[in-house]
Amino acid sequence: MTFKRCFDPVVDARTRVLILGSLPGEVSLIHQQYYAHRQNKFWMLVGEVIERDLVGMDYPARLDTLLEHRIGLWDVVAEARRVGSLDSRIRDHASNDLIALVDTLPNLATIAFNGGTAARIGMKALGERGDQYRLLRLPSSSPAHASVPYAEKLAVWRLLRQLD
Repeated sequence: MTFKRCFDPVVDARTRVLILGSLPGEVSLIHQQYYAHRQNKFWMLVGEVIERDLVGMDYPARLDTLLEHRIGLWDVVAEARRVGSLDSRIRDHASNDLIALVDTLPNLATIAFNGGTAARIGMKALGERGDQYRLLRLPSSSPAHASVPYAEKLAVWRLLRQLD
């Protein structure tokens, strides 16, 4: 199995909403960009939430726009062994220190998990500290979860508007 590492967090002191994924997939790792797979709906979903065309922007502009809207990104898995991109293939993972990160975010109010694996690992890593935040489990934006229609995903992702 191939050893994979996450990216650095994209946050600043203004971050109010932190969206946590599991671990970047193969395409994201190759491009060194969060949610780089063309079929991943992350940028489309968040773009609709903040009413900005993130899909039409280059990657640095996407990240800047998220930060302008006080949204941060990171992953719950720091490193793991995994063949391919499926969360179900993650083995021997080490969790990111979510507590250390949230302690640097004085305005953080909401932590949202992009998918079930991110929620399971992230909730465990946060422990009782999770009680200090609004927690939201989002349907995965991954193309591996295409069985959930986009409109259903968007209905839940739109809850981020109410939580900021």
